[in-house]
Amino acid sequence: MAEQERTGTGESADSLTNRQGHPVTDNQNIRTVGNRGPSTLENYDFIEKITHFDRERVPERVVHARGAAAHGYFEAYGKVGDEPISKYTRAKLFQEAGKQTPVFVRFSTVVGGMDSPETARDPRGFAVKFYTEDGNWDLVGNNLKIFFIRDAMKFPDMIHSFKPDPVSNVTNPERMFDFLSRTPEATHMVTFVFSPWGIPANYRQMQGSGVNTYKWVNAEGKAVLVKYHWEPLKQGIKNLTSKEAAEIQAQNTSHATQDLYESIENGDYPEWEFCVQIMSDDYHEELDFDPLDDTKLWPTDKFPFLKVGKMVLNKNPENYHNEVEQSAFGTGVLVDGLDFSDDKMLQGRTFSYSDTQRYRVGTNYLQLPINSPKKRVATNQRGGQMSYHVDAGENPHINYEPSVIGGLKEAEQVGEVHEPHYDANLVREKIDRTNDFAQAGETYRAFEDWEKDELISNLVENLKVCRKEIQDQMIEYFTKADEEYGRRVREGLANATVNDKKNTGSADADAATKKAEQMGHEADPY
Repeated sequence: MAEQERTGTGESADSLTNRQGHPVTDNQNIRTVGNRGPSTLENYDFIEKITHFDRERVPERVVHARGAAAHGYFEAYGKVGDEPISKYTRAKLFQEAGKQTPVFVRFSTVVGGMDSPETARDPRGFAVKFYTEDGNWDLVGNNLKIFFIRDAMKFPDMIHSFKPDPVSNVTNPERMFDFLSRTPEATHMVTFVFSPWGIPANYRQMQGSGVNTYKWVNAEGKAVLVKYHWEPLKQGIKNLTSKEAAEIQAQNTSHATQDLYESIENGDYPEWEFCVQIMSDDYHEELDFDPLDDTKLWPTDKFPFLKVGKMVLNKNPENYHNEVEQSAFGTGVLVDGLDFSDDKMLQGRTFSYSDTQRYRVGTNYLQLPINSPKKRVATNQRGGQMSYHVDAGENPHINYEPSVIGGLKEAEQVGEVHEPHYDANLVREKIDRTNDFAQAGETYRAFEDWEKDELISNLVENLKVCRKEIQDQMIEYFTKADEEYGRRVREGLANATVNDKKNTGSADADAATKKAEQMGHEADPY
């Protein structure tokens, strides 16, 4: 009989025990002096139970707190478009047509907490963990293909402005637009987020993107710049208007989580095609923007989407906390044949993500089954909170390298190392080619009429509670993007009315607060 199946005195196969393996003979009553108390300090079963309960939740993510996830697989096509993929990358998971790699994918909202509604106007996280034969690869991105800012220095301020007021704890769009009105590069992302693209219908029917620029490296050590994209295969893309989202939210604040779970449970497995855009790794003077700028789209007429493989999600998590909540992703988690670009946001994210996991889940977060690679692990890292096994090599006494008495040894380098050359001063400057408004105008003009109407309505609804100087600056940005775009926002604000503005939220939110008091039914105390 396996040790885990042994039973102690008075136990059967279904007896309750504590974490020490002790049988629990009374799970209803704490130990007290007499049956009315007081309780005693040596209530071991109770103390173990309640202190674990007190710690059931790891600290929630500062961003991407609300999420849902699923297991599946990635299947490579063995090519990139019509070319051999080995021309561009030596990453093993892509080389062989039909080769399958297990994946775990977490979808999320960005700004709200764990109990926030999934109908929020917000980008959606799209994080994929590939369990490759060379270790894990994490591709951490969003549903939208661009971002608000291009420099990681601004990220904490951006998120603070999107979060509730630190004094009242009430969300106020003026805080967000106060930041955005001083951040011209955000105009393109604002155009997407306040259109129907800011509220995907669910997690299955949305695109995904790596957002930042990465590199592929081939066997000769030569590199190209790449952008990653996930395109829904059979389920299509669907977005919601503000009115539709409000109707759904009134009935269900977890509709996207439920949709993903039930679709997989019913055998309707969502699929995405994995595509890349490829660009030579240089300055590209022919472009009117910097290709490393994550507020920009690469034009598909010059850099087409090339198919690389597909992903299928076919298994739900067995435990939400263990798999979804404790899952940990990082943009620095790459395998051989993949590399970083000099994208400033990517450089900042690469430190931030893994640092977050060490704080949130613990020093040994990579020993958790959902995060550990599906291959051998042998390190000299020891100790730390929640260490439950040792990544030992031949000699467990040796936890250092180099060693001649049984320690771990460096692995052989396979393929030429990619060594980019730099010859520039260390500076703190923004990029040369900002071009903050051209693509925002192109995106606006590409929208269908109903999408334009929804965009203008949403912007007016949020901007009407903002100070005039904030409104004027945003109108200037929109006008620089497209004359009609700016004019419609200006006209909408001119016709908007704000009653009894409190600076504590939108006009509708203020009205709802008063309505709750007016509509409340009186009751006698009991």
